[in-house]
Amino acid sequence: MKIGSSLSRCVRDIYEGTVDIRDVLVVIARTDFDPEDDKQWRDLWRGYAGGDNFMGAYSQPEWNSIPAEDEQEVRDICISLKKLGKLHQPRQYGAHPARLTHYWYDVILTEEVVDSNPAAKKAWDNYKTIAGLS
Repeated sequence: MKIGSSLSRCVRDIYEGTVDIRDVLVVIARTDFDPEDDKQWRDLWRGYAGGDNFMGAYSQPEWNSIPAEDEQEVRDICISLKKLGKLHQPRQYGAHPARLTHYWYDVILTEEVVDSNPAAKKAWDNYKTIAGLS
């Protein structure tokens, strides 16, 4: 499982297939938007795609390598994160988190949890097996 700290970079990795959305526990974003709101989406896409950058210095064009015809696919990823409860936006609650260099963090089960929970142990063993194949 992974915790992300950048909407633009995490969504890009999901889009590119380097991270599976099923492996994402949560993305803690520095945004305050609703991916289902057309105007808010359009502004966000322009900022991250590097086109008409309304966000100016506040945005990095992390999606400038994504073709315009794939915009809906990227939006669908954002909507999925929201609907799955995997998109947390602290700015909606007044916080202003700083941009971090690293943006993916692996969640690892402790030995105590694994030893005391047979289902967690089985899942963890399966995860380690699959992770070792890549």
